[in-house]
Amino acid sequence: MTGYASAQRGAAAQAESGNSARLGLEIRSVNGRFLDLTLRLSEELRAHEPALREMVQGRLKRGKVELRAFLESAGDNAVAEPSPRLMQRLGALQDSVQAWLPDARALSVADILKLAAGERGGHQDWGPALQELATQALDALVEARRREGERLSGMLLGHIGQLRQLATQAGPLVPQLVEQQRQRFLERWQEAMALTDGATPPQAAQERALTEATAYAIRIDVAEELTRLASHLDEIERLLKKGGEVGKRLDFLIQELHREANTLGSKSATLELTRISVDMKVLIEQMREQVQNLE
Repeated sequence: MTGYASAQRGAAAQAESGNSARLGLEIRSVNGRFLDLTLRLSEELRAHEPALREMVQGRLKRGKVELRAFLESAGDNAVAEPSPRLMQRLGALQDSVQAWLPDARALSVADILKLAAGERGGHQDWGPALQELATQALDALVEARRREGERLSGMLLGHIGQLRQLATQAGPLVPQLVEQQRQRFLERWQEAMALTDGATPPQAAQERALTEATAYAIRIDVAEELTRLASHLDEIERLLKKGGEVGKRLDFLIQELHREANTLGSKSATLELTRISVDMKVLIEQMREQVQNLE
């Protein structure tokens, strides 16, 4: 199920904590049958990854989810200025390392600025603020997914109605086909009887024709498939109206619907029944794609 939410801790709140950095968190999700969670955290926040992962897994069950948490300077072009103490310490450490490893690369300006930024924000405990933002973002994401789920449920209920109409159209076709085939068998056996000049007893010929017609009726009978299809549609409709975490159960029922539609097509003896089977499979495939969006 798709969705996006973000949360930030404002500059005023950061000033109270004695730090000018701004904490932000974004979370987005796209369709997926299972929960595929990716976390992208700033280096200063990496220690909180297990707690964030646990929070997301406790709220979401499906979807490809990406959570990004970051620290930004309160000023657009603000750069952390290294303190004299830090510069002195880095110089001493660099000399010590190069004394043992002469080929070691010297610190660049970018390296020093990065270390200075870490010195300014690295000692701040971001855990409580990060969990607060994660809760806000997850609440907003779950609400967005709930609204989308309601829209998808309405769409799926519409497809269920169309499948019921197709099943209603398919029901009367089979008895008509059986009767037509029975008459065809009788006509053929009567023609065969005329060619044999009565060598085959008429009663035996008629019974043989009826037996063939019965075997044909059993072969093309789709009453059982239509009954199971109706049962699956009833269960899907019940789950959609019930709500909750029903996505995986719907996945299974959609597979069963597809199985019945395939069997209906394989038993088809007329173009009309074949058309109905194809129309059913198109609707079921659309439902399969939408069901993957549901929690």
